[in-house]
Amino acid sequence: MQTCALAEELAADNDFILYAASLHPFARADDQELSEKERYEMIMQELQIIGRRFISQGLHVHVGMPDGETAIKVCNLIQAFLPIFLSLSCSSPFYEGKDTGLLSYRTKLFEVLPLAGLFEYMENWNHFVDQIEDLRKYGIIGGIRDLWWDTRPNPQFGTVEIRVCDLPVKFTSILALVALIQSTAAWLVEDVEGSSALSPYLLKANKWQAARHGLEGRFVDPTAILGDHPMQFRLAAMILKSRVSPYASKLGCDSYLEHLDSIISGGTGADHMCRIYQNTGDFHQVVRAIQKEFWQ
Repeated sequence: MQTCALAEELAADNDFILYAASLHPFARADDQELSEKERYEMIMQELQIIGRRFISQGLHVHVGMPDGETAIKVCNLIQAFLPIFLSLSCSSPFYEGKDTGLLSYRTKLFEVLPLAGLFEYMENWNHFVDQIEDLRKYGIIGGIRDLWWDTRPNPQFGTVEIRVCDLPVKFTSILALVALIQSTAAWLVEDVEGSSALSPYLLKANKWQAARHGLEGRFVDPTAILGDHPMQFRLAAMILKSRVSPYASKLGCDSYLEHLDSIISGGTGADHMCRIYQNTGDFHQVVRAIQKEFWQ
């Protein structure tokens, strides 16, 4: 919180504002300036127009793991619930002054990157290490940072990294989503048995529904833990919250998790942005309202 407040203060001193969302509603990709870092320059040289159009940001959540085998188990299982996290975080309905018709257009921008998308099922930690070493050996990646999966083990930090989410537009929503992700990971570690590979077709269909429709989208749980029938993401989020609440209490983040109810009942940042634009027809009003409400 202190870091965000300091960043906001420094921005104001330089006539900028801090804007929390995954896409600016009317910024043009061709107008952006690249940060002067060698890694970014190399990425842009390789990606070309794909990289130039990628003017988005997301929420990445790291969850500490006791060992590599546990990290692989969590990565395999948590994929079933990543679309729920996405549906709660949608904040990118507009791109270059156009209504995309999606609530998370960032998701589709991200998916065209090489080695982006689903985490392929891994049998164990050694299987993961072998895959990474092959990719390094053939010069496909330089390191783990070149794998833009929706979730990935991060050996450098000893974590599982959840990367599927848009950036929520309110600080309390960020805290709620982080609490849900941490609690879900703890639940999977302690109470859910490892499984075989989940259906990639269901995983992709769920992700599309979340990106397109947000909480109104249709979710089919490939594990059947939350239910064996299609349901709205809104209901799936409520069921998942109920399942993991005891783990939130153990982790001491239950008060943050309770803020999830306001997203489930009131909608996502993308829903709010769309309402503002429908009422005003002015993207500047959207930006001002979202910036003003970040700390509420």
